[in-house]
Amino acid sequence: MTSHEKAAELRRALERRGIRDERVLDVIERVPRDWFVPENERPLAFVDTALAIECGQTISQPYIVALMTESLELDGTERVLEVGTGSGYQSAILAELCREVVTVERHESLSDAAREIHARLGYCNIEYWVGDGTLGCPDRAPFDGILVTAAAPSIPEPLVEQLRLGGRMIVPVGDEVDQNLLRVARTNGSPTIETLCSCRFVKLIGAAGWPESRSDSGE
Repeated sequence: MTSHEKAAELRRALERRGIRDERVLDVIERVPRDWFVPENERPLAFVDTALAIECGQTISQPYIVALMTESLELDGTERVLEVGTGSGYQSAILAELCREVVTVERHESLSDAAREIHARLGYCNIEYWVGDGTLGCPDRAPFDGILVTAAAPSIPEPLVEQLRLGGRMIVPVGDEVDQNLLRVARTNGSPTIETLCSCRFVKLIGAAGWPESRSDSGE
């Protein structure tokens, strides 16, 4: 089976799991996920599962990528902050669906590798920052959407503050074992919070997340 055939089959699997946004499904089918996984994992690139990448991180399973992206309800005009560049796959999905992506990664090697793949694919609407993603990117705020690709112990307040009114943030919250994927919408009052599903992500390390331990450093 070719990569194109595997991508088409993945799309059908996501439809069966309830993903309905045709734009999201189109992009999932179009973006070459196998470019973003280590060579030894490429036979599994189009399987609906998370895969290990460098620095002790993961590339999320396609269903979760699709669900998080769909839940932002993008129309193509937005500036979106991604917290945790990782492999760069989620950044590529977002770049196809919004006006501008600002992506922050604490591991410079991951950020550089993602930038290289994105350049090969022709993306020119992604801006890269290396640093503590839990603090967001104040210089580029406010954001219409924020997507967090690692789990925080609680909703990071600096990220909520960088949402525009009416903006949405998708963030996993919980401990190392039990987490929920939340959609947080900023309003004039307290943010509204909706639980989308249970999930399992690596820890979000930073000042407004988990403290770093030696095992989290990727050494």
